[in-house]
Amino acid sequence: MDISVVFTAHMKRRLTRRALAMLELALRQFPELDGKGITIGHTKVHLGSAVLPRYPTPESKLTIRLKVRKLTYNTIGHELTHLLQGLSRQSALTTRIPAGEKQCDVWTIARSGLFCDDAPGYLRLPRVVREKWPEYALSVRSLCIAAIEKRRTYRLYLRWLEAEIKQLARRPLKKARDATQLSLPI
Repeated sequence: MDISVVFTAHMKRRLTRRALAMLELALRQFPELDGKGITIGHTKVHLGSAVLPRYPTPESKLTIRLKVRKLTYNTIGHELTHLLQGLSRQSALTTRIPAGEKQCDVWTIARSGLFCDDAPGYLRLPRVVREKWPEYALSVRSLCIAAIEKRRTYRLYLRWLEAEIKQLARRPLKKARDATQLSLPI
């Protein structure tokens, strides 16, 4: 992939090897950004933000800002998905990602299991799902993928998704199999 990444001076001072590795891995999940230039800056206020020109052109400067201290793949993916939301308004992408924070959460989680390392910030999740996110993450991801498919024919797909996640929290979690050694006949 050929994504030109430029770090602001402020970000260069705060960038860690861990954050750089996370950014490189996350960017590989976004082939739509191939050939684009992205400026990555630092923010102290929020976990992250994305800046897009009001009327994007192919030469437009794309910018995200991240808080390095509490960086997660979910945050990186969320901000990169915001860039795709803006680019999809130009019809440059074959799949249009609707605008909005909840929509951004849905498309980010559905994109890759990599972005399931932290609970989404805008989707309405029951407390138990948020508190036990690692145990529910893959189920919620499957529901997000189903919601994107449902969106083709059902305009209230976000309401459907949040209701399904609420139901997910009411069902007992399936226990993971014990990772003990199996005895094999010799």
